[in-house]
Amino acid sequence: MTQALGYLKETASQTAGPYVHIGLTPNASGIGGVYAADLGAGMVSDKTRGTRISVSGRVIDGAGAPLRDGLVEIWQADAAGLHNSPAELRGTADPNFTGWGRCACDGETGRFAFDTIKPGRVPYRDRRLMAPHITFWIVARGINLGLHTRMYFPDEAEANAEDPVLARIEHRSRVATLIAREEASNNYVFDIHLQGERETVFLDI
Repeated sequence: MTQALGYLKETASQTAGPYVHIGLTPNASGIGGVYAADLGAGMVSDKTRGTRISVSGRVIDGAGAPLRDGLVEIWQADAAGLHNSPAELRGTADPNFTGWGRCACDGETGRFAFDTIKPGRVPYRDRRLMAPHITFWIVARGINLGLHTRMYFPDEAEANAEDPVLARIEHRSRVATLIAREEASNNYVFDIHLQGERETVFLDI
């Protein structure tokens, strides 16, 4: 005699948390004893070569409110334009720089922050040099496929004008959504707008 199968209800596809934060940033979630510090929390040491910078900002939703459960990762080249990756064949990246960081957005303000270095220029696939930039990856509840974007530097106008990725943006007024603002010396602010009039350009990679 057959019996009824007890199928479980499907988890809502738009749900990306809170397990994302519990698994990736347990200390930020109030769970101690897993790692001394959350992976990606520190990118530099006192031996890291290059100009120290800080990068901070908020992830902002379509209504203009901060996204309080976002999680942001960044990737970037070192000061010489080399990536800390086995796929890097142009030279050896700075061993004292991780090239990768992870930060859970603040539960009240939606703010993220990284202490890093200013990256060097990296060649595009056709060997043209790209402007110094930092790649961002954003996930949160309601974002089940991570969003990719880039942050460029306001003090690199000449390099930005030559950048092959920025050159592909059809609506030129939107290039400004990828340029950080410098609030103080080597202190850059980059707010990421998910929707709305100031929506950040996201990259399909």
